[in-house]
Amino acid sequence: MIPSVNDPGSRTIGLLAYLYGPGKHEEHTDPHLVASFDGMSPDPGRDPKATLKDLQQLLDQPVEALPEHARPAKHVWHTSVRATADDRILSDEEWGEIARRIVAATGIDPGGAEPGCRWAAVRHADDHIHIIATLVREDGGRPDDFRSGKRAQVECRLIEKELGLHQVAPGDGTAAQRPTSAERHKAERQGRERTAREELRETVRRAVAGTQSEEEFFGRLAAAGLLVRTRVAPSGDLLGYKVALPDDRNKDGDPVFYPGARLAPDLSLPRIRERWTAMASPGQDGEGVTSDAPLRPVPGPASARQAATTVAWQAVLVFDNGDDGVISAHIAAAGEVLDALAKTSAAHTRKQLGEAASVFERASRSHVRAARGHDRALRQAARDLVHGGPALGRGEDGASTAMLIDMVFFLVTAAAAWHGRKEHAQQAAAALQAAEHLRAAYQAAAGHPMAVLHQRGRLLPPVLQRRHAAVLREAVPELAEQVLAEAGWPALASTLADAEAAGHDPAELLVQATGRRELDTASSVSDVLVWRLRRLAGLPADASAMPLHSSPTGQPSLSHTNGPADARRDSRDRGRGL
Repeated sequence: MIPSVNDPGSRTIGLLAYLYGPGKHEEHTDPHLVASFDGMSPDPGRDPKATLKDLQQLLDQPVEALPEHARPAKHVWHTSVRATADDRILSDEEWGEIARRIVAATGIDPGGAEPGCRWAAVRHADDHIHIIATLVREDGGRPDDFRSGKRAQVECRLIEKELGLHQVAPGDGTAAQRPTSAERHKAERQGRERTAREELRETVRRAVAGTQSEEEFFGRLAAAGLLVRTRVAPSGDLLGYKVALPDDRNKDGDPVFYPGARLAPDLSLPRIRERWTAMASPGQDGEGVTSDAPLRPVPGPASARQAATTVAWQAVLVFDNGDDGVISAHIAAAGEVLDALAKTSAAHTRKQLGEAASVFERASRSHVRAARGHDRALRQAARDLVHGGPALGRGEDGASTAMLIDMVFFLVTAAAAWHGRKEHAQQAAAALQAAEHLRAAYQAAAGHPMAVLHQRGRLLPPVLQRRHAAVLREAVPELAEQVLAEAGWPALASTLADAEAAGHDPAELLVQATGRRELDTASSVSDVLVWRLRRLAGLPADASAMPLHSSPTGQPSLSHTNGPADARRDSRDRGRGL
């Protein structure tokens, strides 16, 4: 149940005309009162003798009783209370009781012996009510409505439990502003799936990922096709910016601009500058990147993904021993990596990666202020992903994408756990939702490369299969039987053989790979270990071009495979994922 307290208004009759009217798009049906301050207020919706003027005059009487100079200019209090889409339809009686509880909790009409304001609750749809009140009490005083929005949220959480409704995670004031109903209706008229505000937020967020300067940031906004206006001080200093979609116009035909801060709190220019300052300042995590530093070589898509996997692996450690500010910075930077990955990945993974980045945006902000500077490595990884360009969905590009998604999944899961410990309910829920989108993206990305490894492992000589199973049991006895029973064991056996052929100790790699957290969140531990071992051993993510392992007779162990055709069949035969 979601309450939305609006800024005070000045015209009671104007708001009543809207509440009892047809709505901007004929969406209001059967407007009528479900409750009021005295239980006997005139109802212009159901009583043919009652008028809007009657109800307005009744509500405004305490205001009009004051001397004109003492009347508040903004005296109309208004909130809507909306049920969620999966809630049952509530009766008028239930909505009436909800209204009485909301006005009591917010200080509008506390009840008992305390004086209250006059108010009325109007229902014109199945899923919500509007409460209108005048902000002068019956005794002429002002109500104690300080932080009424927060108080309404707390009361709604109690109402949800008592009525068996969907329990909304409590907010903390760090969420991005929701689109207004007018913006939603406008998007529907224009045939848009999302409002202009939502499209702009995503575009600006992706433009920020890995940037290092104003010039680069505004260049990306222009390249994305946005209209950009800047606010400049008399001194010439840049103070802020606002953006618009070229085809989003007002009634006069002018573009509708949104300041960055109204898209999301961390998209204001000062907050974005914090990221650039941190990137340009050296610190304990390594040297920063300055504008006059030697240019880094532009990585290819695969190498950018491999480097980002290493950085994400290191970032997970921060959740074990970092302070809260450092952890908060890593979570925000992880959001930039997700944005960059979604922007540059192949079509078959792009939708799920985009969804993951979109929902994780909520997890990237909390009241714990990010200690910028500690997140340089992750921000550089996001930058390299963008500059590395789009990745193909096959070969090393596709396999390294699967490897990175696998690691980012654990980073996002660690973020969810941290938010949970801090009781950041909305952020924790958003991170968990992002993790589910990453699972789906991983399944799309990993199908072919894992099938190649699976086929290689199936055709290893039995003596090698037994030896690597023994290594697994010796190195990680607590996980061995689970891994051996998984469909992904042949792919892991192949990776152990590849690592050994490259001169590594498979047992030592297994100890390193399993010594890290979050394995209990994986639905396929063997898949996770494949990518961790291949990264630790410096092996190609795509094994299709690697030399075949020899059997004890000197013959290639894969001499009877049909190659990619068998790999595709194996991809269909086994389900896998994070």
